Amino acid sequence: MQRLRRMRIAVQALVLILVLIWSGGPARAITIKEEKELSKEFLELLKKQLPLIEDPVIVDYVNKVGRKILAALPEQPFEYQFYVVKQDVYNAFATPAGHIFIYSGLLAAMESEEELAGILAHEICHVLSRHISEKIERSKNLNKLALAGMIAGILLGAAGAGDAGGALIMGSAAGVQSMMLAYSRGDEDEADQIGLTTLYRAGYRGEGMVTMFEKIRSKQWFGADDIPTYVMTHPAVESRIGGINRRVQVYNEKYGQPPLVDPMPFIRMHIRLLSEYGDENVVLHQYRQAYEKDPDNPLVNYQYGLILGRKGQRAAAIKHLQKALAARPLDGDILTDLGKLYFYEGQYDQAIRVLEGVVGAGSGPPDGLYFLARAYQETGQLDTAASYFEALIESHPAYHQAHFDLGKVYSQMGRQGEAFFHLGKFYYGKGDMKKATFQLKKALDFDQDPQQREEAEALLAEIETADDKDAKKKKKE
Repeated sequence: MQRLRRMRIAVQALVLILVLIWSGGPARAITIKEEKELSKEFLELLKKQLPLIEDPVIVDYVNKVGRKILAALPEQPFEYQFYVVKQDVYNAFATPAGHIFIYSGLLAAMESEEELAGILAHEICHVLSRHISEKIERSKNLNKLALAGMIAGILLGAAGAGDAGGALIMGSAAGVQSMMLAYSRGDEDEADQIGLTTLYRAGYRGEGMVTMFEKIRSKQWFGADDIPTYVMTHPAVESRIGGINRRVQVYNEKYGQPPLVDPMPFIRMHIRLLSEYGDENVVLHQYRQAYEKDPDNPLVNYQYGLILGRKGQRAAAIKHLQKALAARPLDGDILTDLGKLYFYEGQYDQAIRVLEGVVGAGSGPPDGLYFLARAYQETGQLDTAASYFEALIESHPAYHQAHFDLGKVYSQMGRQGEAFFHLGKFYYGKGDMKKATFQLKKALDFDQDPQQREEAEALLAEIETADDKDAKKKKKE
């Protein structure tokens, strides 16, 4: 069944590529408009098939680093977005029009924000250089079917289609494979060079790119049902490492090394990734050993405290976070996680005291706002809870859980129309269209804000349109 699903993805992607190439007669470069249209199709396909992590602590952080890199570039024609795929492999890839996917296995192997920035800068520069459209432009004398299969195979291999992607590459590449690979090596060198320059402009050290490629080189494993690794879609890693390293030395001498970035945001994201989406016992053992070696290190105490909290040892976790906070008293990440621990321990007044300081200072991740709202909810201060949930939704629309809890708060307050609306938004965000439809229709039975009613009607119309489209597809099949 898994193999059949993968092959279906491969065929769908191949059709998209063929339509693109043959729609205008002779092979040609993709225009910006065409690249955006193609990207929408691929994104819809990938989102349906890839297990994406939606945790805002992780995804918001990756997007923040990506946007910092983009700020060092001229204005782009695409709206870049960054996604984290929940699969324990070393892989990352970019689709046309700026959608960049990084796998949790590769993210877990990183040790600093500089390493993450190195990978993201490289992928951003693949999009910036529009390497996929260049391949099509250069292919005027190649067999179109072979070219289409090669491109679809590369994208699918990167996207996790496994054997299906590999089969397309091997089956259709044939006589053009060596030529395509040569172009790919040229593309990689270009992305390395532009990416490294962009890193320095964004305030990152180039060593992070070097160390990540060294890790990727050391992790070249394949299996009967494995996803092709980063090496397969980003060739010549071995030979490129030396070139990148030499450029780093030149840049350091010419520009000087940028200062190291604050490690705390990366640590918080990383421990969240490892503990929530990895093996908790392995992580606990790892950080217990680190603590025993360096018990006074605030960062080690923070890491160890977080994993203890995930394991339910909250009293011990609080002590370690308090120790870390003593060394870093204004650290928003430590304060946020300490407030969360107080909340889970039922110490709501303590949670409010700590989290109000974080939110009041205008810093801290979105779950600082979320748990502050929850603490006010638990203490019966519903108006205040609602205001914080609303603020969270406005600043972080993808924080779907906030809609669910706000719906419960409004229900407690007797504001049923708004309660149904936010519950509908929650289920819509989670992809449960049946429940979303029920809640949104119920919301329309009540008098409420005209803008909210308009949004509910728009969402219902969108769901109905999608249902009609799916019904027509099934009928054709």
